Amino acid sequence: MKYVKQKGTKRLLNAGRYAVEGLTDAFKTEEAFKQEAILALVLIPVSFCIETTAVGHALLVASVLFVLLMELLNTAVETVIERISDDIHPLSKRAKDLGSAAVFVSLLNMGAVWAIIIFG
Repeated sequence: MKYVKQKGTKRLLNAGRYAVEGLTDAFKTEEAFKQEAILALVLIPVSFCIETTAVGHALLVASVLFVLLMELLNTAVETVIERISDDIHPLSKRAKDLGSAAVFVSLLNMGAVWAIIIFG
């Protein structure tokens, strides 16, 4: 399949459609993304019930969205590795482990941001 680069409004519309397709696929096929998306649907509204500054609210929301971003990138890495080969290879394991570590660090970041703003 050959891709043809679009320009202007058509490119923007296609990019939006691809993004929605990616989010939908991740929600349907990735249990971790689904759990984190549900957590985001709870935490983002809750963040506006916390008494803090505008920057505090932005940090709370951004820390939650950062987790979703890392999960999407981790899923993309895993998908590419699985497309290349189903064989177990040390470099494939390393790439998958690094992606998982990125998600873990983003979760630690979210917990730290929320703890600092709530209890700090």
